Amino acid sequence: RVSNNPTAVWIDRIAAINGTPDSSSNGAMGVRDHLDEALAQGAKYIQFVIYNLPGRDCAALASNGELGPNELPRYKAEYIDPIAAIQGDAKYKDLRIINIIEIDSLPNLHTNTGGSPGATPMCDTVKANGAYINGVGYALAKLGAIGNVYNYVDAAHHGWIGWDSNFSPVAGIIKEAATASGSTVNHVHGFIVNTANYSALKEPYFKVTDTVNGQMVRQSKWVDWNFYVDELSFAQAFRNELVSKGFPNSIGMLIDTSRNGWGGTARPTGPGPMTDVNAYVDGSRIDRRIHAGNWCNQAGAGLGERPKAAPEPGIDAYVWVKPPGESDGSSKEIPNNEGKGFDRMCDPTYGGNARNGYSRTGSLDNAPISGAWFPAQFAQLMQNAYPPLS
Repeated sequence: RVSNNPTAVWIDRIAAINGTPDSSSNGAMGVRDHLDEALAQGAKYIQFVIYNLPGRDCAALASNGELGPNELPRYKAEYIDPIAAIQGDAKYKDLRIINIIEIDSLPNLHTNTGGSPGATPMCDTVKANGAYINGVGYALAKLGAIGNVYNYVDAAHHGWIGWDSNFSPVAGIIKEAATASGSTVNHVHGFIVNTANYSALKEPYFKVTDTVNGQMVRQSKWVDWNFYVDELSFAQAFRNELVSKGFPNSIGMLIDTSRNGWGGTARPTGPGPMTDVNAYVDGSRIDRRIHAGNWCNQAGAGLGERPKAAPEPGIDAYVWVKPPGESDGSSKEIPNNEGKGFDRMCDPTYGGNARNGYSRTGSLDNAPISGAWFPAQFAQLMQNAYPPLS
């Protein structure tokens, strides 16, 4: 029922470029293998996730990477350069190669550094040494020089940067990266939001401008003064902000809808009670997470909109960048040789931290390390798909 939907190939370590002998993780196929298979299938495009920055994912241990924060030269020479050499082979010139550039990276430089509640030493380090800015810039310049490559830079999600204190500053950081290390804004075809996340595409039963007994929806515990309640409205607004920062008006947005359907019996069918603002929002929202900052293997999630081109103004496509059924992180510590740590946000018994309002994580139990196959999650995603699977 879902096997014909395209998903992205994650290049999450140097060994993944040429392929790994152990197919239990991300499969043995390398970048060239996947490109050759795309040609054999008669595919028109293929999607890759470029995901191996020095000090990767500085605020989430589950997806830490193999490179230390000071290994930018190695990132360039051993990771980006070989990928560019393969993607630039004339054999693939008729394929549209879409690169999703370094998810969960640049927004951290604003929200998880300095004196912010979510600050981490690693985020402070990669901000100070320029690893993220220059790494992303180098990747954009090197890959964007290939005529049939289309780069989309990760731009977080509404539950991360939807506040005015984050919205414009993060757009500025993205612009800085897009013009670093030899890159220009013309190496960027667009941006992607909600990558590997669960934020609802549309909230049909409440709006951010609604009021209940004189209180704004923004005052509810769930919305928490955010200016956005779903990904579509956020993506369209953030696109306009990026254009205002100097990106060309031709840029388009991608939205990862692989796991944000929130169907099943728990899905609301209308607005919540008007008794108070929290009851109204909690009864209305189709995003059933305990907190919008929860990101790991969420219980109750379902497959979202199927991949689709040009679904809304300013949106290039809905895409499944995170292959449904691949874990976000282990629910307990599991030794591995991929550099992936244990993050308590993947532990269903954890009571939370400042970044999720000290809420429970809502994560599924018995999860494997990030990127590994999680059959129980896949079954749930199919069961709770919205639109439902036929």
